[in-house]
Amino acid sequence: MKKSNGKTALQLGTRKILVTGGAGFLGSFVVEKLIARGVPKKNIYVPRSKELDLCKWENCMKAVSGQDIVIHLAAVVGGIGYNQEIPGRMFYDNLMMGTQLIEAARRVGVEKFVAVGTICAYPKFTPVPFKESALWDGYPEETNAPYGLAKKMLLVQSQAYRQQYGFNGIYLLPVNLYGPRDNFDPKNSHVIPALIKKVVDAKKTGKKHIDVWGTGKASREFLYVEDCAEGIVLATEKYDKPGPVNLGANREIKIRDLVKLICKLLDFKGEVRWDKTKPDGQPRRMVDATLAKKEFGFKSQTDFENGLEKTIEYYKTSLKI
Repeated sequence: MKKSNGKTALQLGTRKILVTGGAGFLGSFVVEKLIARGVPKKNIYVPRSKELDLCKWENCMKAVSGQDIVIHLAAVVGGIGYNQEIPGRMFYDNLMMGTQLIEAARRVGVEKFVAVGTICAYPKFTPVPFKESALWDGYPEETNAPYGLAKKMLLVQSQAYRQQYGFNGIYLLPVNLYGPRDNFDPKNSHVIPALIKKVVDAKKTGKKHIDVWGTGKASREFLYVEDCAEGIVLATEKYDKPGPVNLGANREIKIRDLVKLICKLLDFKGEVRWDKTKPDGQPRRMVDATLAKKEFGFKSQTDFENGLEKTIEYYKTSLKI
C-alpha cells in the first residue's frame, strides 16, 4: 500500500486480478490500464464466456479461485431495441453473473470486488445532473429496467456483504460509453456505433437518407471508453466505501445534435428521417461526477468530438475504407 492524494492506494502490481468481460469493449481497455500500472499479464485472468458461463455457480467459484481482486465487467448489453427483445435474459443473466460472483468472491476471501453497474439503474425521471443520492427515487426507464435493476442489485449485495461480512465491494455507475472497439452490430449496438454504421453504410451505397429511432429530443452523456477504464482502475486502487460512484464526462448532448455531429464528421449531407413510432428511452441523462473526482481523482480527459473522430476512424479501418 502507498499513500496517494492522502488516501492509501492498493498496489495492483502484486495482485492477481480477475477481469470478467476483459476481452470485451470496456474490458480490453481496463486490462491495458492494469498492465500499464505494472500488473504482469500472467496475473490477469480473463475468462471467455464460451469456456466459462458465469451464470453457473461452479464456474463462478472456478473464476475467483486464487484471485485477489475481481473487476466485474461481463454483462449482456445492447441498445433500446435489444433490451426490448430480450428483457428476461437481460435480467436473469446479469443478475446471476453478478450475485454469484460476489458470493463466490466472499467465500474464497477475495480482497476487493469492483462491481460495474449502469446508468440505466437511475429512475426514469431523475433531476439532471444525476446525483448518486437520487438512485432510489423511482423506477428506471421501462425499456431498460430489467437490465438496470439486475445491475442495481449488485450495489445492494455489495453493501449488505460489507455490513455483515466486512466484504470490500465497491460499485461504479458509468454513463453511456463510446470509442474504438465498440460493437457495431445493428442488432444490439448502442446509439453512437449504430449511427456511425448507418451513415457509413448510406455513403457507401449512395443512399440519400438515414432512418433514426425516436424524436431526437432525448439527451445522453457519453464517456470515452479509455477514460472510463482509467476511472475503474483508479477506483480499484483508491476507493473503499459502500456508496455508489458515478463515472461521467459532465457533458450532455441531445440525440438530434449527436446525429448532426456524426453526419458532419462523416461529411454526409443526406436527410435524417426520425421514426417517431420508436421509443426515445430515458428523456435525459447526465451525471454529476464530482464524487469520483473527490474520492479517487477521476476526471474525463477526452474531448467529445475528438473521441468521435477516433471511433469513426476505428470503424472505417475495420472495414478497410
